[in-house]
Amino acid sequence: MRDRKIKSADRGKYGFYIAAVAVLLVAFAAVGFAAEGSAAADAGFFEEFKAKLILNFVEDDRWKYLTNGLLNTLIISFFAVIIGIVLGFIIAIIRSTCDMVDKKNIFTKTINAILKAYLTVIRGTPSLIQLLIMYYVILTAPDISKIFVAVVSFGLNSSAYIAEIVRSGIMSVDSGQFEAGRSLGFTHAQTMWHFILPQAFKNVLPALGNEFIVLIKETSIAGYIGIDELTRGGDFIRSRTYEAFMPLIAVAIIYLIIVMFLTKLVDIMERRLKTDGK
Repeated sequence: MRDRKIKSADRGKYGFYIAAVAVLLVAFAAVGFAAEGSAAADAGFFEEFKAKLILNFVEDDRWKYLTNGLLNTLIISFFAVIIGIVLGFIIAIIRSTCDMVDKKNIFTKTINAILKAYLTVIRGTPSLIQLLIMYYVILTAPDISKIFVAVVSFGLNSSAYIAEIVRSGIMSVDSGQFEAGRSLGFTHAQTMWHFILPQAFKNVLPALGNEFIVLIKETSIAGYIGIDELTRGGDFIRSRTYEAFMPLIAVAIIYLIIVMFLTKLVDIMERRLKTDGK
């Protein structure tokens, strides 16, 4: 019975999202065509709408600009997320370990200071500036792929935010959990891996999911270094048809679908973690 209620709630929630997208589409279309005057009215709303769809997406296979851009966006996001997770967890574990040490020596202080400086610089500067520096200053070799540059740049940017999210999750776990693990004979690393990190991950999962969503949307600036990502694909269509409405709305809807899918995925993971916790 409870499962049926959950499924019914899910259908209602995502039905609302679909209805909202449909209403926005109709509203934007009505405003856009009304602004064009009597020509659209004479041809008929739906005929004009169909003609614009064909012009923007069917003629010359312009829909491929969006599919190719979407593929590049997903590739950049996927590998950047991997870099962000791996590097972010490493930084978080090192920083939290340095904070847990009672007697801090010069080594722990130096490592902690370097990581703090890294996080301050990455989080304190725009991701666009980081991308441009990575492309024009650091990775300047002509044979380096632009997608590789974007992956590294976005991965480093994401790692700084993930590191602070995970560190806050680690520090939120009661210190008695760590002491209990050590008293059972586990090493510091084993205690962190088997006891602390699983609890921390459960606490920070919503924040991590939000960071992944933000990362995907941030890849829209990759066009500044000449990558044909999703947003630039829409811009290509606009530059050839001189129509801004259809390409931009199509790009927005694709991003919205991706975000809704990731949100649903995070919700499923949260439910399973709660069930396992019980």
